[in-house]
Amino acid sequence: MTHPPVVKQMKSKLQGKDLLQIDDYSKEELLDLITFAIQLKNMNKLGEPHRYLEGKTLAMIFEKSSTRTRVSFETGMFQLGGAAQFLSGDELQLGNGETIADTAQVLSRYVDAIMIRTFGHEIVEELAQYSTVPVINGLTDDAHPCQVLADFMTIYEKKGTLEGLNFAFVGDGNNMSQSLMIGSALVGMNFTIATPKGNEVKRECVATAQKYANETGANIVETNDPYEAVKNADVIYTDVWASMGWEGDLNARLQAFKPYQVNDGLANAAKNDYLFMHCLPAKRGEEVTNSVIDGSNSVVFDQAENRLHVQKAILASVI
Repeated sequence: MTHPPVVKQMKSKLQGKDLLQIDDYSKEELLDLITFAIQLKNMNKLGEPHRYLEGKTLAMIFEKSSTRTRVSFETGMFQLGGAAQFLSGDELQLGNGETIADTAQVLSRYVDAIMIRTFGHEIVEELAQYSTVPVINGLTDDAHPCQVLADFMTIYEKKGTLEGLNFAFVGDGNNMSQSLMIGSALVGMNFTIATPKGNEVKRECVATAQKYANETGANIVETNDPYEAVKNADVIYTDVWASMGWEGDLNARLQAFKPYQVNDGLANAAKNDYLFMHCLPAKRGEEVTNSVIDGSNSVVFDQAENRLHVQKAILASVI
């Protein structure tokens, strides 16, 4: 099919480009993707066909299971006119059976892009190194760029901007908070994170975020005080306290994180029109109370929906 100008423009910038972590793309490219995703969302709501990937195929490798990632990518490829193939970790035995390099080169002969959701970030990097088609990170232990784009799209829809907003993350220094910290710095959003001692974001992530913050004017703040983090916040974000694959002492972890629960008392320190965000699935009653996640400030299901639209924008641009 003949692509409209917006698709041609996005392809001219991003075609063939991997998305392994949020700062693989520039501030301008991220904002362009969000704008494109909003257009695709509107087209979807109006029932306007946008089959920009007719005859194209996406391989989806899952070494970690996920409702949102699988359904949103599969549905996204279908709506764009293409097809998605689900490949479980059991089928592939990535790195244990066939090498990652060989898998990348074989899949590149069959499909037009590869999405992978796995554990070590080095797996995604090696896959991208040997693949001749674009590789999209659906989640690793270090990064979750697709979720960050969906989050930023949601904030942009609700607030009309990203620049200068106060973003507070309360909880664990995990893959989600690391990607959000770097992404916030990149787009000029102030980022404060409150974690229990010993659960901070990796130092190299803070250094990367600070480098971008120096360019955009964003403030990056680390604290152990959740109330300090959410004071005057436009956005409060949390995530599960024990990520998938956690094998440590769960009870000790739950005790350490108890003061970091996002409840009505903590949320009262934020701005009245703050947005509550969570990448889901949530452990209700642990990191967040029902009153907050089901409250009028919560946009968690908008975030979940926007995974579909933002990933369609990525796919239509890189393939």
